[in-house]
Amino acid sequence: MMSTIVCSAGPCSFEIAAMQTRLNARLGAKAAAGPSAPESVGALRHHQPTPGSIAAAERGLDEISGEKGKIIKEAMARAREADRTGDKAACEQALDEIERVIAP
Repeated sequence: MMSTIVCSAGPCSFEIAAMQTRLNARLGAKAAAGPSAPESVGALRHHQPTPGSIAAAERGLDEISGEKGKIIKEAMARAREADRTGDKAACEQALDEIERVIAP
């Protein structure tokens, strides 16, 4: 017997995933090129880092500004919500905002 799973993607899911991949790559490159910091208490206790803890550490090293990080986080949340509700225009607007923030 075969089973199929129906998966529903929003109108902007691919673009959101692509933007997240770009953001992760940029953060990774900045982290690799930037200064290092001592291990946190969580790291010393062998806790796995979260995207939030990594971003907080990078902000502490001035790798990304707190304001830019906040704008990106909020815009990604708006993009995901717009995608969930099928609002492609709002999703694209949020992704465009991120693009303006990360543009060199």
